[in-house]
Amino acid sequence: MNGAWKVAIKRVLQGIFLILAFPIALLSAFGRLESIYLMFAQLCALVPGLPGDYLRIAYYKLVLTECALESRIQFGSFIAHPQAKVGRLVYIGSYCVLGRTQIGDRTQIASAVQILSGRRQHGRDNEGRIQGSEADLFQSVSIGADCWIGAGAIVMANVGAGSTIGAGSVVVEPVPPGAVAVGSPARIVRTNTGPKETGPPG
Repeated sequence: MNGAWKVAIKRVLQGIFLILAFPIALLSAFGRLESIYLMFAQLCALVPGLPGDYLRIAYYKLVLTECALESRIQFGSFIAHPQAKVGRLVYIGSYCVLGRTQIGDRTQIASAVQILSGRRQHGRDNEGRIQGSEADLFQSVSIGADCWIGAGAIVMANVGAGSTIGAGSVVVEPVPPGAVAVGSPARIVRTNTGPKETGPPG
């Protein structure tokens, strides 16, 4: 099968799954009814195999602020906020949970990654009680284009384009473009200009 046929078949499948996803997108008012949106996002996460990949991306195309059909979201992964943006040719592995985030083109995210909505700490009311999500304290976390986010990483701050986040790392401070960050909390070990310089001991 030549490349043109593969592209044609893919376009047909994308169209079919957009039609299948339309009713549940409509029930969520195309993402505006967030509790219904999240219920269907979690339901779509449980559909296995290639049909699941097509269904998830079709649903998110219809309900997210922005989502490219050319991307792929694997089994068990879901996006918790309809305000998210997913660029072109993005790959999201299995069992990921993504909050209010913007993901740049061609970024690849390994399995079991969490990208949390950027809230430094839980808000508290005047009596010191934790405020829930109804307080709307969420901020968007941006992942630039052409990034690699390793398995099991937790990302709570912006990651610049072309950066690599090591497996199991916890990102609590912004990572500049072209950097490699590893550890918990994540530390920059290399940038696009070479190894990170450190000051004299002591």
